[in-house]
Amino acid sequence: MSKKDYYEVLGVARDAEGADIKKAYRRIAMKNHPDRNPDNDAAEDIFKEANEAFEVLSDKTKRARYDQYGHAGVEGQTSQGAADFGDIFGDIFGDIFGGGARGAQSHVRKGADLRYNLELSLEAAVKGTSVKIRIPTTVRCEPCNGSGAKKGTEAENCSTCAGHGQVRMQQSFFSVQQTCPRCQGTGKQIKDPCSSCHGRGAVEDTKTLSVKVPAGVDTGDRIRLTGEGQAGLHGGPSGDLYVEVSVRAHNIFQRDGRDLHCEIPISFGDAALGGELEVPTLDGRVKLKIPPETQTGKLFRLRNKGVTPIRGGSNGDLLCRVIVETPVHITKRQKEIMEEFHKIQEEEGNRQSPKRSSWFDGVKSFIDDLRV
Repeated sequence: MSKKDYYEVLGVARDAEGADIKKAYRRIAMKNHPDRNPDNDAAEDIFKEANEAFEVLSDKTKRARYDQYGHAGVEGQTSQGAADFGDIFGDIFGDIFGGGARGAQSHVRKGADLRYNLELSLEAAVKGTSVKIRIPTTVRCEPCNGSGAKKGTEAENCSTCAGHGQVRMQQSFFSVQQTCPRCQGTGKQIKDPCSSCHGRGAVEDTKTLSVKVPAGVDTGDRIRLTGEGQAGLHGGPSGDLYVEVSVRAHNIFQRDGRDLHCEIPISFGDAALGGELEVPTLDGRVKLKIPPETQTGKLFRLRNKGVTPIRGGSNGDLLCRVIVETPVHITKRQKEIMEEFHKIQEEEGNRQSPKRSSWFDGVKSFIDDLRV
């Protein structure tokens, strides 16, 4: 009985790419697998034909001979339908779980990244600074140079997987590849480990680093120090260190992006008559002129006395909110003056207290509406 054309068996064109051939084979193999079709001789025949066709067309040398000489060119070079499930189902599982199933994984591993919380004062965050930090970490083992093997020796191919990093588990017709339990997929094993690091290639240590903090950082900003994290395993590159900034609360200023805010208490006399005050900034003291008749809550903006943004742009401002402070512990003489002042103010009427007058008018209107 003559054999079917391999391209027809898989339903692909003669110029089909390897990926298309594999995809077609997967579809046929999964549909007609004997475990899914017990006691179905027709499905088993289709399954064997597909295996034989895929074995030839997935191999560049065999495919070239088949294209030139037909079945005679590959006669005796096929397994006559015996499936190698490691290829097809290994690829399927690899696609599902995020990686190919064949081949040893490199035993070289990049070190883990570290995080360090750095607490700064507002002044240091705004102006920038340089601080030294001590961090516990792992560093490359010097005696073995990070290989994990005793000096003068090296890691050998794993005796379980022969260096492939994968082992094949046979279940009925299925042959599924999985990570080697002995070498964890590296394909290597260290028979004579380094006495300093016990085969890890890294040892624990504490190191001191100098961190340059740029001006304008704020809580939540991160500074990356490349290569200052945990040492890599078996000679792999080190991870990175991320320094996360946290700015302490200030007893005078509150930060809002590039602007700073503060509250300034002023006396009753300064509020009524006006005056000049010294106001603190992060650059030193400046004069602030208070105009007469200033009310509580009035904002004064001092240009360019805020924060220089870390990502560029113009400086922020300092916004000063004045709070009129009511005198306490007044003397007898002050009380007499205040009573006289209050009497004159009442005689002047609402002209000198427009806010109080409008507020009471609003209250009266509200109560009248409720009575209706």
